Amino acid sequence: MAVTAEAVKALRERTGAGMMECKKALVETQGDLEAAAELMRKSGLAKADKKASRIAAEGVIAIQRSADGRRAAMVEVNCETDFVAKQEDFQTLGNIAAHLALERGAESLEALLEARIEGVPAPADAQGKTLDEYRRELVAKIGENITVRRVVALEAPAVVGVYLHGTRIGSMVALSAGDEAVAKDIAMHVAAINPTCISAADVPAEDIERERAIFIEQAKADPKNAGKPEDILGKIIEGRVRKWLNEVTLLGQPFVKDDKQTVEQYLKKAGAEVTAIVRYEVGAGIEKKQEDFAAEVMKQVRGE
Repeated sequence: MAVTAEAVKALRERTGAGMMECKKALVETQGDLEAAAELMRKSGLAKADKKASRIAAEGVIAIQRSADGRRAAMVEVNCETDFVAKQEDFQTLGNIAAHLALERGAESLEALLEARIEGVPAPADAQGKTLDEYRRELVAKIGENITVRRVVALEAPAVVGVYLHGTRIGSMVALSAGDEAVAKDIAMHVAAINPTCISAADVPAEDIERERAIFIEQAKADPKNAGKPEDILGKIIEGRVRKWLNEVTLLGQPFVKDDKQTVEQYLKKAGAEVTAIVRYEVGAGIEKKQEDFAAEVMKQVRGE
């Protein structure tokens, strides 16, 4: 029978298993989600099934770059605790994922998880397995939920600059003109300051209108503006919009290594041009659950 992509996704989220394994289980159980999950537990995926619902907001960012410096890939791999994030086995998973993303492409997270670990640096026990199979083995070995959360790749005519701040923040910058030193400087700036877009032209119109509406209300509520003509108020509001755009865009921000000039001015002097920026931070956007540490230890002891 035909199995929908939605059903496969639902089973993957529930079990933490690979896409193909989920599809096979659904076909075998004629699309019955409960029966498919039970079948996968019987097949030895019980630990992954148990752990998959637990919040994984710790982890590492891993980056790999091609020898010519024109391509790079970055991944975020998550676990539940900072303790596991520091373990060699877990960090090896992140490096394998980044190598695979660079060598095989990063069209989608699903494709990366199904990629076989071949032709990239990896331990002997990982060779020949899919990335997702190796991930699930670590879930069973370590006892925490482990996920490969996201992946991105960049390619540039000139150079791709990369920067890692420890293992928790990573950034990549694509340049159509410029050299290695400039690329690294801008990647460091992106990691530190976190611009949302390259220029004001890249900021979505709805975001600008939302901020403008806020500034309008603030201007109206400010007693200092009482009695001012509409055109003067308009100039005040637009001035605040321009200031906000400079704060959130790469080109408008003061350069992190020399705040007397903007990034745009620095790039112009260097004859460089940025075409893409990406920044990952471990756990960004994941709602962390606060738990009693002693209770968590008891869960581990009981194997929950």
